[in-house]
Amino acid sequence: MLLHLYTVRHGQTYFNRYNRLQGWTNAPLTESGVNDAEKAGLKLADLDFKAAYCSDTTRAQVTAQRILEVNRSPRKPTLISDMHFREQFYGYFEGQDMAMAWWAAGAPHGAKTYNQIVDKFGLAATRDFLKEADPFGDAESDGEYWERVRGGFDLIAGNTDLQEGDDVLLISHGNTLLSLMHRFASEGYDLSRRPGNGSVTVFDFNTALPFEQAVEVRSYNQ
Repeated sequence: MLLHLYTVRHGQTYFNRYNRLQGWTNAPLTESGVNDAEKAGLKLADLDFKAAYCSDTTRAQVTAQRILEVNRSPRKPTLISDMHFREQFYGYFEGQDMAMAWWAAGAPHGAKTYNQIVDKFGLAATRDFLKEADPFGDAESDGEYWERVRGGFDLIAGNTDLQEGDDVLLISHGNTLLSLMHRFASEGYDLSRRPGNGSVTVFDFNTALPFEQAVEVRSYNQ
């Protein structure tokens, strides 16, 4: 079964504004963040979503609710919030300044910024290096992260109310969208920065295939 996932990054939060790592930590939307959700909702207003998912963080829930409120479909789906759709867990570094956190993760390996880690070692290393630098070891490794995210796709695939070609709304997070792009996108996309708050990225998800082959990119909106 082929599904079309309209994946929206949540609206701007105060931690986004202050350039702080925000994984499982909750920070409220700014006024600009509410506008981000509104604009995304208007872009998607004429789509007839058959299901809607988001992470169980408040920033994702509020964004999803606003998008569904402005949707023009006469029958709106019930929003399903689930922890499998959360952002990467940054452990000890939750809420810390991004530049300082990525320096702590990358400096022992000769990379002082997030982009330097990606350029030298690949995206997976950003998670593994951060877990290595976490004095409590709570941050998600790359393997732990993808195992959890895969569970979210399994949840969508297991929805027996969905049919071939259905449109599905998914409210996600910046690093998760970027990670999906790194994993599934062909060459030609600019992956040097995260998609913007309220941006819409569309994936085709073939539920009949193994996860490694199941996702294709239709559009990427930074």
